[in-house]
Amino acid sequence: MDSLIPFTTSGSLVDCVDRKMLVVLRDGRKLQGVLRSYDQFANLVLEDTVERIYHRDVFAEMWRGLFLIRGENVVLLGEVDLDQEDDVPLRQVEWSDLEPYHKQDILNKKHHEDVKTQVLFEQKGFCKEGGEGDGY
Repeated sequence: MDSLIPFTTSGSLVDCVDRKMLVVLRDGRKLQGVLRSYDQFANLVLEDTVERIYHRDVFAEMWRGLFLIRGENVVLLGEVDLDQEDDVPLRQVEWSDLEPYHKQDILNKKHHEDVKTQVLFEQKGFCKEGGEGDGY
């Protein structure tokens, strides 16, 4: 009966080794690479890693190579479907062309979060304590 219970620990990653994965980190970065190894803390080793940034219907990639990710920084981990990867209706542009727009998107999001935090504090009494990424 116990064999029918699915893994809910890092042991469930065993089927993901040697597959192309998408990893979203707490700081918002999105990485794609081949999962080569992991441990009991869900620390990950990605090979042939690229970082992707997005703005509207375009994206850009920056080569990052071998990447070690501390497990506590992983928000989302998912396999990339290689058959459907090219069907996504996004256009690739150069990193340098897209980076200013991406940075502005990050600043806008931070400002929005700051305003929301201030309203929640003033009107609802929620505490403003905590740091970046505390919401995860």
